[in-house]
Amino acid sequence: MRYQYVCLVCAMSFLSADAAEPPRASLQWRNEVIRTAREIWGLNAPVADFAGQLHQESGWAPDALSPAGAQGMAQFMPATAKWVSQLYPALRENKPFNPAWAIRALVQYDRQLWKSVLAKNSCQRMAFTLSAYNGGQGWVNRDKKLAAAKGLDASIWFEHVERVNAGRSAANWRENRHYPKAILYQHAPRYLQWGQASCIH
Repeated sequence: MRYQYVCLVCAMSFLSADAAEPPRASLQWRNEVIRTAREIWGLNAPVADFAGQLHQESGWAPDALSPAGAQGMAQFMPATAKWVSQLYPALRENKPFNPAWAIRALVQYDRQLWKSVLAKNSCQRMAFTLSAYNGGQGWVNRDKKLAAAKGLDASIWFEHVERVNAGRSAANWRENRHYPKAILYQHAPRYLQWGQASCIH
């Protein structure tokens, strides 16, 4: 029950200044995000979540390059970009700095991660998906196992699995825990006019 309260508090915060309009840099990619999301996820795709994720990853900058080497709007590491390009024919060109490629890769990879995790509801499932995108599916699996061992509900991210650390460095763990919350409760509300969100209705 506590996680519902926390989620409600998060949801209420989007009514503040954080719930601004989408930034100008995002507008030229609006149709691409909507079209790609609905093609891969269906008409009920959580478009606002994907837009929020692109917002978090790069601020919509196609040429973004992180100090760690993550590339493009979706901030794929070179090895992950290569792997994704081999997995999906539509991504075979492996162009992480190409916005259309980056958008498709992010949405497609999220779909794969979504299918690999079970959760209490779509909000929790998207939180697990985003945690896996940021830090790897293996860590999500280990965290879920540890949460269950501690008597927490392994099907709930917020206030349950998000509270445990199966071995990541403190810095990586903090970043990973911030990632789903920032996307789902700070950024996604800005894009609700584009489509649905998993945690904000």
